[in-house]
Amino acid sequence: MQIRLTSITVDDQEKALGFYTGKLGFVKRADIVMGPIRWLTVSSPEGADGVELLLEKMDFPPSQVYQQARFNAGIPAVAFASSDIQAEWQRLKEVGVKFRGEPQNMGSIMSVVFEDGCGNLVHLVQPTT
Repeated sequence: MQIRLTSITVDDQEKALGFYTGKLGFVKRADIVMGPIRWLTVSSPEGADGVELLLEKMDFPPSQVYQQARFNAGIPAVAFASSDIQAEWQRLKEVGVKFRGEPQNMGSIMSVVFEDGCGNLVHLVQPTT
């Protein structure tokens, strides 16, 4: 069994596509319109082959409440790993990504959180062991 797809809800799919490809450097994989639904996925060129992130349009009102509550509580919706968090943090800051602090040593990981501009917090981590 493999994990091949995970999703996050976004308030605007086009804006999310611009952020995840333009700022994070991910690559668009699928963009399929199925009636009112747009199946939009991206993947990391550095990640495992075949693993995609679905940028899912948030149309369900309770999802909007849940996403906002997580954001307000500082709870990330997704986590990405880096082999050099300091360099990644600097690169992303230079392209305008809004961070909630600087990378911190949390014991077994270095950690920092940033905003995707689409209603989500993203956890960037680097294992220290």
